[in-house]
Amino acid sequence: MLFVALPLLYRFEWVRLPLLPALWLLSAGCLAVLLRDPGFDRRRLWNRARFAARIRSAALPFLLSAPVLVLAVWWFEPDRFLSFARQRPLIWAAVMVLYPVLSVYPQGIVFRVFLLHRYRPLFPGHRSLLLASAVAFALVHVVFRNWVAPPLSFAGGMLFAATYERTGSSLVAAIQHALFGCLLFTIGLGWYFYHGAAAAGG
Repeated sequence: MLFVALPLLYRFEWVRLPLLPALWLLSAGCLAVLLRDPGFDRRRLWNRARFAARIRSAALPFLLSAPVLVLAVWWFEPDRFLSFARQRPLIWAAVMVLYPVLSVYPQGIVFRVFLLHRYRPLFPGHRSLLLASAVAFALVHVVFRNWVAPPLSFAGGMLFAATYERTGSSLVAAIQHALFGCLLFTIGLGWYFYHGAAAAGG
């Protein structure tokens, strides 16, 4: 219901609650369940232990893949390249500040902290658990009704889930997620990841 039915209900417009408020409600519900679970380690909700070393490790995949993403958009979608930052600089700056707090961290609570803790018994292997998180993360992006968002989200979902599992820190995974997300919005791929793309038919 949570990770399959709900995204499909949004995809076919049978649910019309705005996406961000829906995400906040879902995140609050997942957080409430986690906090009532005596087996949940609350330190995972933040966990700044060995922060400097862990953030360097989390930043490496971003540093390696960012040039590829930049060149790909510049080559294949030149009309969108840096268009958001150039045409709407104030809104772009607001997104850079607010997106990590209002979108990235709540997503991390739902698709990593909650999913990986609550459904761990259903997936005996470590890779299958990460795969489940990535598939759920990709599936929720069908709400944007385009072919770009789900596969990129799947790749990101695997990376962010692996980072969370390795570090035990939703903070580190959220920073990694925010780096990629802010880059996508900046270089022009963010069009595929907001509701305007869905309204335009992807």
